Amino acid sequence: MSTTIQTIPFAHLAIAFLPVMLMIFILYLWSVDALQAIYGMCRMLIQLLLIGYVLAFIFNADNGLIILGVLLVMVIAAGWIALGSVAKQRWSLLGLTLTSIVIAGGLTLAVVTQLILSVERWYSPQHLIPLAGMIFAAAMNSISLAAERLMAELDRGLDYDEARGIALHAALIPIINSLFAVGLVSLPGMMTGQILSGVEPFIAARYQILVMCMLFTSAGFSCVLFLIMARSKLCTVQPRAMNHLSTGGDNA
Repeated sequence: MSTTIQTIPFAHLAIAFLPVMLMIFILYLWSVDALQAIYGMCRMLIQLLLIGYVLAFIFNADNGLIILGVLLVMVIAAGWIALGSVAKQRWSLLGLTLTSIVIAGGLTLAVVTQLILSVERWYSPQHLIPLAGMIFAAAMNSISLAAERLMAELDRGLDYDEARGIALHAALIPIINSLFAVGLVSLPGMMTGQILSGVEPFIAARYQILVMCMLFTSAGFSCVLFLIMARSKLCTVQPRAMNHLSTGGDNA
């Protein structure tokens, strides 16, 4: 197979935004928040264009301290975004979220790069940055779903253990669905990118298996750690809220 990949001219890339504009127009007609979609697309465009220059600098620098700094920024950003679904509790839960992502995501990244891929230099940016991005994103999404569902179930009056189980189940639905769909419904990014660049499909499939395993591990364990540690914080707040509600009901 050919090992070259076609470069997309900017004029051709612009065509991809035509259906995007149509979708945004439909959002506007249906009174959905089209501005949020526009903001998201603009932010995506700027971020991806900038990251190309940033990654070029990082790869050329080839410095372990710089790589650690990049990973730190990625973790902090992931932790902050993850708690957007429970913004009122963001500051109180941020430390737990960062700890969960660092432990679960960091261990997953170490296993993949050092034991499975056997990367010669632990700070190899070509390996570490893309893999860390996928791992931390999986952890971020699972914690976001878990936190939102956990707070919702606690507000309904469920005890923490029951709410925790429901939250964990909800958080893992996307990754489990992707396990069902991969190879049948979709060829995910890692496999598609390698096939487009000329890698043999059997080799690309091995890498995709690795990716799916590491995403499930990162999402699952980061969520478990978050839910375990969140108990001490949320269970001190929840009983007070419940007592206040019950007192109000008695007075009424």
